[in-house]
Amino acid sequence: MPRKGLYVLPSLFTAGNLVSGFVSMIYSIEGNFNAAAWFIMLAIAFDMIDGRIARLTKTTSKFGMELDSLCDLVSFGVAPAMLMYVMVLKHMDKVGVAIALLFVITCATRLAKFNVKAMEPIDPNKPAADSFSGLPTPASAGIIGAFVLSYEIFDGTVLTAKSIPLLMKKMPFFFDAMPIIMVIISFLMVSNVPYGAFKKMKWSKPKSVQFFIVIIVMLILIFSYPQNMFFIIFFGYALSGIIIYIVRYYRMRSVLKKSNCKKGL
Repeated sequence: MPRKGLYVLPSLFTAGNLVSGFVSMIYSIEGNFNAAAWFIMLAIAFDMIDGRIARLTKTTSKFGMELDSLCDLVSFGVAPAMLMYVMVLKHMDKVGVAIALLFVITCATRLAKFNVKAMEPIDPNKPAADSFSGLPTPASAGIIGAFVLSYEIFDGTVLTAKSIPLLMKKMPFFFDAMPIIMVIISFLMVSNVPYGAFKKMKWSKPKSVQFFIVIIVMLILIFSYPQNMFFIIFFGYALSGIIIYIVRYYRMRSVLKKSNCKKGL
């Protein structure tokens, strides 16, 4: 049985998530978009760490789950929405406000659905899910934060960062498309589109070793082109779920078609 003091440890990282989200909002209001985006990334890092610490120390609790969701709503719902409103959506007046609100509301809905599902009794005969239903809120916030980090390089705000020229040429397009992208990722959060969880991965398996090698290569690229690689990773993750969903849909249609043909015979 873990000592009582250990229960505080994951909550400290969860609090770090909340603090990062709040500081991000302050920087957004001040017009320092680069710093605001980096604090969203820091919040994502805290969110990744707190759950793993809770599982390693066997200190998972309902209180920790509820606290995590409240902090996530601030850091991955309100903070990114405010950042996009001040930077991109403000000139759209009421439409811009509506898009920002849609993002916050769908983020809250996604977190509520996740909590309800987490409270359902676990069936020991059913294998643990290896995917999320809908785009996770940290990934949604990561898309926005990563876009801002890359756009700030294009805009000349960040002068010392390395960049990928081909991606930089597309930044004006992404800037203009961000209102639509925000609407899409808002609906993805509350959709049934599957996204990889990677929590149950067994590193001893050959495929996991290959995945580990890919991670190492990606870390090297992140170190070389941090802002641009965050952008590619988060957008790639968002697209991966859509691609998997479409593939599964057409496979199911194919199976049903073959089944109906056999019945017809």
